Amino acid sequence: MLFGRGKKSKDEQAESAAAVDESGTAEESAEPGTPGDFRLGKGPLDIDEIEDRDGYVDLGALLIAPAEGLQLRLEVEEATQRVVAVTMDLAGSSLQLQAFAAPRSEGLWDEIREQITQSVVSQGGETEEISGAFGTELVAKLPAQATDGSHGFRAARFMGVDGPRWFLRGVLGGEAALDRDAAAGLEELFRRVVVVRGDNPMPPRELLQLRLPKDATAAGQPGAPQGAPGLQQPERGPEITQIG
Repeated sequence: MLFGRGKKSKDEQAESAAAVDESGTAEESAEPGTPGDFRLGKGPLDIDEIEDRDGYVDLGALLIAPAEGLQLRLEVEEATQRVVAVTMDLAGSSLQLQAFAAPRSEGLWDEIREQITQSVVSQGGETEEISGAFGTELVAKLPAQATDGSHGFRAARFMGVDGPRWFLRGVLGGEAALDRDAAAGLEELFRRVVVVRGDNPMPPRELLQLRLPKDATAAGQPGAPQGAPGLQQPERGPEITQIG
């Protein structure tokens, strides 16, 4: 994955956040005063903002709120066999989640968007920045060949949130990548994600550790909490994870 040092100052990031807020697409800004926290509204959440972990699917660095029809897939890195992402499947669309350590006083999302764009363009694709509920987002389109041999593209919508000492990236795929209505359910689940940064010192941009739930039960199996999402076994992540 491509991660470089952020180039934009905190003042530039604040101006960018204000511009999105004025557009009417973002919610009111989160309470100021926490260094490195550039969230525009409430959610995604930090572990210190919830009372306890009850009712969540505990995946280590991420806590996932259950939802009707939600399926979870844990994606592994082939070389190391470590869990590197969790994908939420809902109503025919998907949302891939990855959380990273971040600096105390600056965000990562501005620089990461630039790097995603460079990666997509190098593969013959194109990107467009849009305003969303979580700030500036990036829609990427890559050339693709259909099963019938026709040429088209595959799309992904990248969302990034700079929280306190962490950065959470979400990648919407399927119909939700281009259709706001289709994305509404997954956007709400993204807002309810809880990030567990931990207190250990970590270099910025290091992937926060994900793991299987301790009980590793899926919905409908004995011992699974009521309403818990189905949990599929770890698998190799889709190609779209290589963008950015």
